[in-house]
Amino acid sequence: MSSEVATATTQGHTHRDDAGTKLGMWLFLFTELILFGGLFIIYAVYRFSHGAEFELAANELDRLVGTVNTIILLTSSLTVAMSITAIQEGKKNLTLLLVGMTVVLAFAFLLNKYFEWDHKIVAGIYPGSPDLINKPQGVILYFGLYYVMTGLHALHVIIGMVVLVVMMFFVKNGTIHKGSFVRLEAGALYWHLVDIIWIFLFPLFYLLH
Repeated sequence: MSSEVATATTQGHTHRDDAGTKLGMWLFLFTELILFGGLFIIYAVYRFSHGAEFELAANELDRLVGTVNTIILLTSSLTVAMSITAIQEGKKNLTLLLVGMTVVLAFAFLLNKYFEWDHKIVAGIYPGSPDLINKPQGVILYFGLYYVMTGLHALHVIIGMVVLVVMMFFVKNGTIHKGSFVRLEAGALYWHLVDIIWIFLFPLFYLLH
């Protein structure tokens, strides 16, 4: 009888912890949406007032690079979602493989972004550069927003990678398992947010010109 009570008490604590984890993650995601929502509003205001110059600046970006990165992130969303299904089915090794694939895809995204930024910097297109300062105000604003917004997004990708690696450790040591996987769900939610933000960034900077 006492063991049944102890089990029920443990399950009650687990359910409360899971609910707290979910609530905390949703509140955190809400603050992230406010942050990027504010940046999107700033972008919209400047694009409205400097439409022609924004279109001119957008021609400097490579649509192919943006498209490849979009495909990479969409694929990573699929793999992390599949990892939830795998852990629910008790497939530990498959879960580790899928989360690991997500981390590798995230690294590929960052590598692609690094070469894109490097190309722009070598070409003299970066905040405060002599070449950029001499361009129209709208072009300066465009690239200022481009570096701030894509840079902030890249930072979130790095954080997401760290979170997913921690989730892999939890899966490996049994903290996350078939009966308790809310932490992995929270990590996946964060990763989906990272992907959704890019889905907005991609057309704003690469397609709308």
